Amino acid sequence: MEAQHQVNRKAARGWRFFKSVCGICVLLLLSLASWSAAYFFIRYLLNAFGSRPSDYVGQLFTQLVAFVTSMGIMGTIGVIFRDKRMEVFRPMIDAMKRIAKGDFTVSIPSDERVPGQFGELVESINHMAVELNQMEKMRQEFISNVSHEIQSPLTSIGGFARILQSDELSREERMHYLGIIEKESARLSKLSENLLKLTSLESDHHPFERRRYRLDKQLRSVILACEPQWNDKGIDMDVSLEDVSIEADEDLLSQVWVNLLHNSIKFTPAGGTIGVRLKRNGQQAVVFVTDTGIGIPENDVTHIFERFYKADRSRNRSTGGSGLGLAIVKRIVEMHTGSVAVQSVHGKGTTLTVRLPALPSAVAPK
Repeated sequence: MEAQHQVNRKAARGWRFFKSVCGICVLLLLSLASWSAAYFFIRYLLNAFGSRPSDYVGQLFTQLVAFVTSMGIMGTIGVIFRDKRMEVFRPMIDAMKRIAKGDFTVSIPSDERVPGQFGELVESINHMAVELNQMEKMRQEFISNVSHEIQSPLTSIGGFARILQSDELSREERMHYLGIIEKESARLSKLSENLLKLTSLESDHHPFERRRYRLDKQLRSVILACEPQWNDKGIDMDVSLEDVSIEADEDLLSQVWVNLLHNSIKFTPAGGTIGVRLKRNGQQAVVFVTDTGIGIPENDVTHIFERFYKADRSRNRSTGGSGLGLAIVKRIVEMHTGSVAVQSVHGKGTTLTVRLPALPSAVAPK
């Protein structure tokens, strides 16, 4: 495809050069014709009036008439072809006006009459419209998702608040409803926190402080910090960590490991197993987080890093997820010039693999 584009660009440049040469030749012929016509016209007038001016005056009059004649001819040609040029550029002008008003569905049809360089302009306008249309769809989807995520807990809070106004509730019922309100409020707070964090990460102003540290020690600390969650479900932790050091923002990467572990704990049934492995692969540190949970349907695997995407909405709703955790993970890993991938078998489990640049052992901190 790129080779074809190069051939087309070379052909367009050749065509433009040919038209330029033809234009110069036409201009020269036009000047010659204008000067010749002016010369014979002046001679005719002088003979008609029987005047014999000096050669200087004759040449001066000839040049003046030739200039006026050339300008008149070129002006006439410009008027004739002006409407045709406007027919070529009118679709571009109309398309830009529609884009300025927010209509990104425009598409300018290709026209063989459009010169080469302006043909590239048409392609660029069409490409810009497609990209803007995709961004607009993403924006609308984002607003829809945020509205949905906010509306659900607000509906619950409002409904249970109305129930609490009843004097017939027992203390146990009242405490139960208050617990639900507290849980939904926490979900709203977490959603707001994650939205702000993701927005900050995608900007150019989020604090990013690299330092050298042992990745295996960080992973071990995060696993121990999550012990209450995996211990309550009776989950067996299978941990294997090689000594690997990296240069990264420790706080940001801590968020990555917390999000991955929390996801694995959420979707792994009681008595299941979660494996965390770290190994060096050349100049990379590779982290595997594997669980024996519910897995992800094949059609959903490619979408799990998208904002608000949930492979199992009902289960995510029960566990309080918002669909932003893995989007945050992906963004933080990319900020460290790393990559994150997923492998999953529905009903059997999931493995998330994070690859980060590793420091040579010789410069690793103790």
